[in-house]
Amino acid sequence: MQDDNNLSEQYLERILKARVYDAAVETSLEPARNLSRRLGNRVLFKREDLQPVFSFKIRGAYNKLVQLPPALLKKGVACSSAGNHAQGVALASKKLSCEAWIVMPETTPSIKVKSVRDLGAQVIIHGEGYDEAYSHARLLSEDRGLTFVHPFDDPEVIAGQGTIAMEIVRQHPGPINAVFVPVGGGGLISGIAVFLKALFPATRVIGVQPQDSPAMSEALKAGKPVTLDHVGIFADGVAVRRVGDETFRLCREFVDEIVLVSTDEICAAIRDIFEDTRSVMEPAGALAVAGLKRYLTRNAEKGKTLITINCGANVNFDRLRHIAERAAIGENREALIAVEIAERPGSFRAFCSALGRRNVTEFNYRLGDPQQAKIFVGVELNEGLDEKGRIIQELRTQGYPVTDMSDNEVAKLHLRHMVGGSSPQSVEDERLYRFEFPERPGALMDFLISIGDRWNISLFHYRNHGSDYGRVLAGIQIPEQELDRFHQHTRDLGYPFTEETDNQAYQLFLR
Repeated sequence: MQDDNNLSEQYLERILKARVYDAAVETSLEPARNLSRRLGNRVLFKREDLQPVFSFKIRGAYNKLVQLPPALLKKGVACSSAGNHAQGVALASKKLSCEAWIVMPETTPSIKVKSVRDLGAQVIIHGEGYDEAYSHARLLSEDRGLTFVHPFDDPEVIAGQGTIAMEIVRQHPGPINAVFVPVGGGGLISGIAVFLKALFPATRVIGVQPQDSPAMSEALKAGKPVTLDHVGIFADGVAVRRVGDETFRLCREFVDEIVLVSTDEICAAIRDIFEDTRSVMEPAGALAVAGLKRYLTRNAEKGKTLITINCGANVNFDRLRHIAERAAIGENREALIAVEIAERPGSFRAFCSALGRRNVTEFNYRLGDPQQAKIFVGVELNEGLDEKGRIIQELRTQGYPVTDMSDNEVAKLHLRHMVGGSSPQSVEDERLYRFEFPERPGALMDFLISIGDRWNISLFHYRNHGSDYGRVLAGIQIPEQELDRFHQHTRDLGYPFTEETDNQAYQLFLR
C-alpha cells in the first residue's frame, strides 16, 4: 500500500488539475447567523445546493467525462443513480456533446427523473433499489461499449468533489476547527478530507450518516467495506449499502470520525438551514448540519469555526409534509406524550390546567373505558429536553400516569393520525406489524394482494408521506399455530417488516 504522503500528493495533483468549472460554479461560503447564535459557534454553510443541478455531483461527473479520450467519449457513457449523480452526468454529457444512458430505480423522486430527461439523457427506470439499477447499468455499459461513470469510487470523480475543499481554503484563509461532510459511498468526503489534511492536518474532517444507512461507519469499524442488509431511504442521496474500495481507503487514512443522526435530526436540520438561507435542502443535503448539532451536543464546544457542506436541494415538494411534521421533534420543540385521565366531566379542563399555558399542538381522544380515558397529546417546547422532563414530572406529581412517546416510531409515523382506532371489543389473535414497500402507482394494491386472504386484517393504517417508500401499520389476526407460516410468507414477499405487538403505543391506544 502507498504511504499517506504519496496518496496525498497524488490526489492533491488530481484536485488542483481537476476541470470542473466549465459546468460547475464556485459556490459561496456563507455565515449561518441564526444557527451560529443558537449554538455559540461560528457556523458557515458551503452552498453546494447552488450548483446548476442543485448538487455537488456535477463536479465529479464533469471531471470524469472531460478526462476521457475522445474515442471513448464519442461512444457514450452510462451510470446508475437515484438522482443527483444522474443529473451531474446528464449535464456533463450535454456540455461535452456526449450521449448518456442513466439507469434510475423505480423509487427515484419524480423531480430528479424529470430533471435528467430535461437535460437530454436517456433515462431507463429499472429495479426497486440502487443495487438493481447499478447492475443493469453495468450490463448496459458492457453490451454497448459505454464508459461507466461510478458515482463515488473513481479517482477522477473523487478529485472533482475535492475542489470543494480547494474553494473553502481560498474563501476562508483563517483557521477552521472542523468540516462536516455528508457520507454515502464516500466520494465527497474522500476528496475533501485528502485535500484538507494535506494542508491543514489540525482541521477535523467529520463525516455524517443517517443511523439507518451507516455503510462507512460500519466499514471503518470492521476495517474493510461491508455490505449492509438494508438501508433507510429517507436520505436517498446517501442510501448506499456498500462504500467503495478507494473511498474506504481514503476515509480510513484521512477522516477523523463519523457521526450518526436520526431522521428527526435531519428534518430539524432542514428547518435550520431554511431559517438561515430560505432554501430547502433534501434530506442528504442537510446531513452535515444535523451532524454538527449532534457533535456539539456531545462535545459542548464554544467559539469554534465550523463548516458544513450543504450538498443538495433536490427534494420532492410532497415530502415537505413529512419533514415539517418531524422537524419539531428533531429540534426538541415538541413532546408527544400519552396520558391517562379520569373519564368524568371536567377532567379535560383539569388536565389542561395542569399543563399550564403551554401550547398544545395535538390532542387526540376517543371514548373507551368508562373509568379511564387515554389521550395522546403534543406539547410545544421552548426550552428543549429539560422542559419536556419538567412537564412529565409535573404531571406525574399531580397524579397523571404519563408515557413519553417522542421517540416512539409507531407513535410518530402512524398513531398520532389514528388515535381512537381501538376496537370496542377484544380482537382475537391480533398481532401488529409495520411494513415498507416501494412507493409507485398501484403499490398499495400490490401489497394487499401479496398478503393474501388467509389471515384477516383487523387494523390498517397507511399514509402517503411523499417519500420513496410507503409505510403501513396493520393488525392481522393470526392464530399461534399459524405464526411461523405467516412470517415465512412475509419474508418470501420481500417487504421489510417489524412486529410491533408489544409496542407501548399499540398496547395503550389500539389494543
